[in-house]
Amino acid sequence: MLQRVAVPTDDGVTISKHFGQAAYFKIVTLDDGQLRSTETREKVTHQHGTEHPAGRQPGLQMIESISDCQVLIAGGMGSPAYQRAVEAGLKVILTRKQDIDQAIVDFVAGKLTNDADLVHMH
Repeated sequence: MLQRVAVPTDDGVTISKHFGQAAYFKIVTLDDGQLRSTETREKVTHQHGTEHPAGRQPGLQMIESISDCQVLIAGGMGSPAYQRAVEAGLKVILTRKQDIDQAIVDFVAGKLTNDADLVHMH
């Protein structure tokens, strides 16, 4: 079974502690639990306290940019973004792990659990 996992990152190696502020998504494609490919995508960022043009919702744009993914692994995210991701059908896993590769290994092994304390209330 083909599965895509999106991970917000600034360097392609570590998981960003804040979903909205990361510059990129590392997309990991798994085929029956085996690594098939990886890619890096630029992502819309959201900095607290900044103005956005009318009608522009960065949180929604971030989720839309990974609409081909089934799983989102992040180091933390605001409650609005978390809700949007869940409503979009993504399995969201928030983790304190920092290394993307290790998080993927743990995910495939069924050992990566969601830490709900990493949802930031806005």
